[in-house]
Amino acid sequence: MTTSLQSDYLQYLLSSWDIKPTESLSWLDRLRAEAIDQAGTQQLPTKKDEEWRFTDISPLARLPFQAATPKFDLQAKDIEHLKLKEADNRLVFVDGHFAPHLSIISGSLSHIVGNLPALTSRDTLLQSHLGKHVSIDHNVFAALNTAFLRDAAVIVFPKEFVLEQPVHLLFIATQSEVTSYPRSLIIGEPGSQATVIEDYVSLQPSAAYITNSVTEISLAEHARIQHVRVQRESNQAFHLANCAASLGHASHFQSTTVTLGAQISRYNMHIHIANEAAECDISGLSMISGRQLADTHTCIDHAKPHGISQQQHKCIVDDAAHAVFNGKIIVRPHAQRTNSSQSSRNLLLSKSAQVDTKPQLEIFADDVKCAHGATVGQLDAEEIFYLQSRGLSETEARNLLTFAFGAEIINRIPVPSLKQQLEQAVLKQTQSH
Repeated sequence: MTTSLQSDYLQYLLSSWDIKPTESLSWLDRLRAEAIDQAGTQQLPTKKDEEWRFTDISPLARLPFQAATPKFDLQAKDIEHLKLKEADNRLVFVDGHFAPHLSIISGSLSHIVGNLPALTSRDTLLQSHLGKHVSIDHNVFAALNTAFLRDAAVIVFPKEFVLEQPVHLLFIATQSEVTSYPRSLIIGEPGSQATVIEDYVSLQPSAAYITNSVTEISLAEHARIQHVRVQRESNQAFHLANCAASLGHASHFQSTTVTLGAQISRYNMHIHIANEAAECDISGLSMISGRQLADTHTCIDHAKPHGISQQQHKCIVDDAAHAVFNGKIIVRPHAQRTNSSQSSRNLLLSKSAQVDTKPQLEIFADDVKCAHGATVGQLDAEEIFYLQSRGLSETEARNLLTFAFGAEIINRIPVPSLKQQLEQAVLKQTQSH
């Protein structure tokens, strides 16, 4: 991609940016203005950049989709199949814009769960977190998301608050040839416990559009948050996402990510173990086919002692699809007694499928226990033969083994109805080949 093409693309996006100051959100206006300045000095990444060398996003420059405008034609019956029966609280965003008529917030949670503009009573808290965890320096997509920030899903779990039912953040794409900028902020105050589902879906399976999302998560001491992220966008969509989590003393963060959709998807996740004895347990599954490209980059940064991190990422790649996994674990000089493990397991279902995996360890402390490993291969012929000996056809045996490979990650999701939806999606994909 030429520099001029990049400049034209960014200039087109930024020319549509405007700011409508309001006295109560002046700090937000300043945040957006800073982001627009940052975006104006950056360029789109190319394959010449080490972090993007496997992912060609040059087609984006030929699709300068303007920011989506609010369009609320959907009715509750239109999204009935997307609802999760376990979730008493649901925030729905249509093309990045909050849809209050589709959302449900119980009275007891109305002061802690909602859309950003409605939570002005918590300005001081929001100002200390929004835009503080995902950096906009050297990250043009995060800068653009912040520049176009209007609505955002905000959840603040108060001190010692325990929520048994999950909160469902549902981001629905309905328009073609637009860019949406979903934003989420999740704050777990000391001792709080909850589950949050971040769900990206499309009602048009072949629509071309861009989703540029940012999620920021902050856990105070002893907070426990389970985060489930599902990406099942249109097969012609572009999905670009950044997520960052900061973990306080003795906090516990569990995250499960499932990637099924989009023509090109890129997910950057950065976890900062910012205080002692924090733990994170990260798992991911990318299941793609056709000519899809799914790129996952993660970084777990141990900055304090006695931290524990576990990560398992799996890819199932069929046809001429291409999966990328780059997982980095950093152990800082003072992060002694760190215990960290990472596993990348990848399954190729065709001769033209491709996986590039790169687990990395950067250790600057001597009293640590760290391990990583990666495998890339096809289905085991002996396992297929065994299942055939038990009466299954070769196709049935292959489908069963493929499903089992992915189900290990899906089974970690603590929401039965969502787990069932994803199992059906994986089963459908395995049986279509």
